[in-house]
Amino acid sequence: SDGPLPDAPEEALKIARKIGYPVIVKAAGGGGGRGMRVVHTEAALKSAISVTRAEAGAAFGNATVYLEKYLEDPRHIEVQVLADGHKNVIHLGERDCSMQRRHQKIMEEAPAPELTSKQRARIGERCIEACRKIGYRGAGTFEYLYEEGEFYFIEMNTRIQVEHPVTEMITGVDIVQEQIRVAAGERLSVRQKDIELRGHAIECRINAEDPFRFTPSPGRITSYHPPGGPGIRVDTHIYQGYTVPPNYDSLIGKVIAYGENRDQAIRRMRIALSEMAIEGIQTNIALHQELLLDNRVIKGGVNIHYLEQKLAQQKKRDTAR
Repeated sequence: SDGPLPDAPEEALKIARKIGYPVIVKAAGGGGGRGMRVVHTEAALKSAISVTRAEAGAAFGNATVYLEKYLEDPRHIEVQVLADGHKNVIHLGERDCSMQRRHQKIMEEAPAPELTSKQRARIGERCIEACRKIGYRGAGTFEYLYEEGEFYFIEMNTRIQVEHPVTEMITGVDIVQEQIRVAAGERLSVRQKDIELRGHAIECRINAEDPFRFTPSPGRITSYHPPGGPGIRVDTHIYQGYTVPPNYDSLIGKVIAYGENRDQAIRRMRIALSEMAIEGIQTNIALHQELLLDNRVIKGGVNIHYLEQKLAQQKKRDTAR
């Protein structure tokens, strides 16, 4: 929809007919997979809009919703941008964040597999143009669903994202430092012509949770050993003796592996995960290890539903035993 959905139900129905089913009702103030409902039929639309508005108002203090085309098998691709207050805007390429569960990313990589340099340049220029038109300043990310060669805009995140390290690894640009420079009124230290994507980087989010049931696992870390070696970066706040609280998000760290190519990055990540030891709580390290042995993941280009479908198949097999 071109902006928020109107209150009149008949107008919303007209918009949905124009877009074509299935559609997705999304809360303007939502995020992380919350405040969204997929609707396959006209009969279900009014109820979905009403429920989403009520939930959004209660959860986010903003009952505004809008409508989008729901894509069946898309990938999640996002573009990192930087803009200063001196009319300088650049993009740092894209990230593939399709490995998700309940719309929550668990693994990201850059650059996106199977994306051509022409497609990369086209979507990057589109993001730069958008930043200029809205007068954007700072670090930001344009998120898209990508299907059959087309990009469908989801949202813009006006902040540093969890997965920014993979972009830093392949560009050599310190995104946090650039954001601070911009906040101080300075110019970006790099120009678009300076940006060259080198190699490949993968990030695994380490969560304090059961690796396959995904139930939170707060508690005291009795032993901690981070991985190391060429191309390995670990971003975390944990240490031996640290107590993971039950009140916050389960993310406790990120392991990033860089390689000259995607195969090397995967191999390095496998080694890093085998070296990483966190005792006293459960983590999803085992899930990441399993994914990095999956032939579809190794090939690259899986869609946003792949992980949930894989887990559902595993559960079905386990139940049948």
